[in-house]
Amino acid sequence: MQLVLGSSSPFRKKLLQRLTDNFVCESPDIDESPLSEESPEALVERLSIEKAKAVAEQMGDALIISSDQIAIFEGEILGKPHTHERAIDMLSAFSDNSVRFETGLCLYNTVTEHYQYKSIPTVVHFRQLSTETIESYLLKDKPYRCAGSFQAEGLGVVLFERLESQDPSALIGLPLIELTSMLANEGYSFLD
Repeated sequence: MQLVLGSSSPFRKKLLQRLTDNFVCESPDIDESPLSEESPEALVERLSIEKAKAVAEQMGDALIISSDQIAIFEGEILGKPHTHERAIDMLSAFSDNSVRFETGLCLYNTVTEHYQYKSIPTVVHFRQLSTETIESYLLKDKPYRCAGSFQAEGLGVVLFERLESQDPSALIGLPLIELTSMLANEGYSFLD
């Protein structure tokens, strides 16, 4: 079966390339707006599954990998900052605080129409950040299209005091440890 990454994210693509180059990328086209009174956990699950099913409509026999991630701070879902000013506000609020990320992972088998889903939490504990540190970081990494206003795969790690996660790749957006388990359940191995 063909392996398909249902994502347009270059970071997710690069993560999957750690395991194999034998896959194709297809971008899911779905509305990612939260539903009324939808919990963060329900949102990330719904979007991960909807992305996989949207890509499945374009594919033949395939195992489709999809993922979604949200950041939660003080009970609020954080979006992407998009602007320098909003990124400053976010990182200033995170200074000496913690942010929780939920990374949803779905593996969808187009033949059986069965999917596996799991959410991997990651808690990022930020250092005390000065205005100068935040400005310097933003000008170098420009993480305006990243939830939380930082790129963990880039210089963003200099902002961290520590992180807690069962899968370090989850913070970047594709939990590889869980993915290998899901694929093994489908009889797919990267070592064969």
